Amino acid sequence: MPTHLANFLSLTGQADFASLHRWSVESSPEFWDCFRSYAGLPPEAAPFNFAQELLRNVSDGPAILFRDESGLNFDWTGADLRRAVAVYAALLRRHGIVPGDRIVALLPNRPETIALMLATASVGAVWSSCSPDFGAQGIIDRFAQLAPRLLFTTAAYSFAGKVYSSGERLRQILAALPTLDATYLIEEIALEAEPELSFSLFEHRHPLFILFSSGTTGLPKCIIHSSGGTLVQIVKEHLLHVDVQPGERLFYYTTCGWMMWNWLVVGLVSKATLVLYNGSPFYPDAGVLWRMAEEESIAHFGTSAKYLALLEKQGYQPMRHHNLDSMRQVLSTGSPLAPESFDFVWRDIKKDVHLASISGGTDIVSCFVLGNPLAPVKRGELQVPGLGMDVQIWNPAGERVWDEPGELVCCNRFPSMPLGFWNDADGRKYHDAYFARFEGVWCHGDWASQSSITEGFTIHGRSDTTLNPGGIRIGTAEIYRQVESIGEIEECIAVGQEWEGDLRIVLFVKLRAGEILNEGLVERIRKTLREQASPHHVPKKILSVSEIPRTVSGKISEAAVRDAIHGRASANLNALANPECIKEFQARPELL
Repeated sequence: MPTHLANFLSLTGQADFASLHRWSVESSPEFWDCFRSYAGLPPEAAPFNFAQELLRNVSDGPAILFRDESGLNFDWTGADLRRAVAVYAALLRRHGIVPGDRIVALLPNRPETIALMLATASVGAVWSSCSPDFGAQGIIDRFAQLAPRLLFTTAAYSFAGKVYSSGERLRQILAALPTLDATYLIEEIALEAEPELSFSLFEHRHPLFILFSSGTTGLPKCIIHSSGGTLVQIVKEHLLHVDVQPGERLFYYTTCGWMMWNWLVVGLVSKATLVLYNGSPFYPDAGVLWRMAEEESIAHFGTSAKYLALLEKQGYQPMRHHNLDSMRQVLSTGSPLAPESFDFVWRDIKKDVHLASISGGTDIVSCFVLGNPLAPVKRGELQVPGLGMDVQIWNPAGERVWDEPGELVCCNRFPSMPLGFWNDADGRKYHDAYFARFEGVWCHGDWASQSSITEGFTIHGRSDTTLNPGGIRIGTAEIYRQVESIGEIEECIAVGQEWEGDLRIVLFVKLRAGEILNEGLVERIRKTLREQASPHHVPKKILSVSEIPRTVSGKISEAAVRDAIHGRASANLNALANPECIKEFQARPELL
C-alpha cells in the first residue's frame, strides 16, 4: 500500500519531501487547506466537533485494545466506545456542564478515560488530566488553577505489582477544589445504557485541552489547546510523518499526564486500532511490552528514549524472544535518543524497522521535528522538520546557523500554537515563555543543531539547562549519552555550580545495584567524556546518589538539583515525583 506521504506528494505535484516542505511553509494556508481535504477533515471556517471527528471513522471492529500489568485485558469495539461516550456525555449534561467548563481526571490509561475525554469534547467542555501516581500537592497545583466542575478518578491504581489506594490523597485534593459539583469513581459508572449521542458544533479555536508545563520554576503553566489546531496538526503527523494505515495497531507507552496520550488518542481519526498499556514497562519483566507487541501485531511502537536506554542496560533483546514482523516503526521521544540507542534498536529489536526520533512538546501538543517514512534514517538524527513548520536553528544574534548548536525556533504560525495560558488575561506570561527571546518568533527552549548535508536535526537538550563553563556552551544530553554508556551507571544528572567567578560541572551518578563509585570508575567516566565528547565536558566533581529527582511527567529535574547544591529553596518541589531525594544533594561536603 502506498504511504500517505507518497499519495500526498502526487496530489500536490511536489517532487519530494524537501519541495513539499518548502511549499508547506511558503504557502502555509494552501498547504493546510489541501491537507484537510486529503484527510477528510472539516474546513477551517466550518463549525465542527472534535469528538465527532474522532468517532466518525471508528469501525464496528476493534477500536481500543486494553492491556494491564495485572493481567486485566479487554477490547472495545467502535460500538462500545460510542456507547461509553454517550453515557458519559449524558452524565455531564445532567450536571449542567456547558461549553468552557473544566472537567478534570485523575485516571489510568484506560478506554474509559478516552471515552470521558470525548464526552467532554462532545459538549464543548475543556478536558485536563493527570496520571493517578501524581502526588496530592502536584495535582492540587494543577487542577486548583482551573476551578473545575467535575472530577473523575479511581479508587486505587497499580504499578510494578503494587496497589495504591487513592483514599487519603483524594481527600486532600477534594478539600482544595471547592468549585467541584461532584466527584465520580470511574469503576462505579455503569455503561450498559445507550442514550442518544449528540455533538455540539464549535469554531476551530474553541478550547479543547489544558495541558501543564512541568512546573519546575513555579506553579505549572496551564496551556490551552484548541480543537481545530490539535486535530489537524496531529492527524498530519499520523498520516504524513508516521504513515498510520487503516486497521493498523498504534501503541504509545504513556500515562494520561503526558501529551503523548492526547497524541495517541487522535489515531482514531486515521482508522487505527489504539493499544493501551497500564502499568510498569518492566513488570513482571523487561519483556512485557514486547510480548504485547507480538500478540497484538503492533505496527507502530512508541516509547521514550529513556526506556530504550534502560532496556539495553538490562541486556534485553526483543529480537531474540519475539516475532515482530508486524512492527513497521519504533517512535521515540521525551528526551534525545542517543546514537547508541539507534544501534540498539536496529541490532536487538528489528533490523529494518523505521526508527523515528521525534521532538516537540506539551507546549504544542505535537512535534517540530519527526520522521519521513520515504527516506532512510541516519543514526543519531531526527529526520525532518514537520510539514507546515518553518523550523530553524538560530544563534544568539537571531541568525540561522547550520552544523552548530543553537536555539530551535519556528518562524511561522502553525495550527497547534496554544490559545494561551489559563489565568493570563493580558497574554504576558505566554509571550514571555515563547516569544521574548526573539521577538515574534517561537523559541522552544531546545538546544539543537541541523546538518547542512542531510538537513536532519540533533537535539542536545533543553537550552535552559545548557552548561556554560568557561564560556563553552554544553548540552547536558551530550554528557548523559557518554556517561550512561558505561555499564556500572544506571543514569546520571549534570548541573553547573557557581564556583570562583565561573561555573563548574558537577555530575551525579546513580549506580546499578552492587556497584560502587571508586577512583577507577571516576577516572573511566572522565576518560570517556574527554575522548568521546571533549575536555570541556569533563566534570570537576563526580558524586554518587541513590536516586535522581524526576518531575511527575518523568523528566529529570536539573533545576531542582541546581537549587539544592546552591542551598536555595527549590522553586517548586511539588513538581517532583520524588521530592524526598533532594536531601541527598543538599550541603554535600564535597561541594563546599
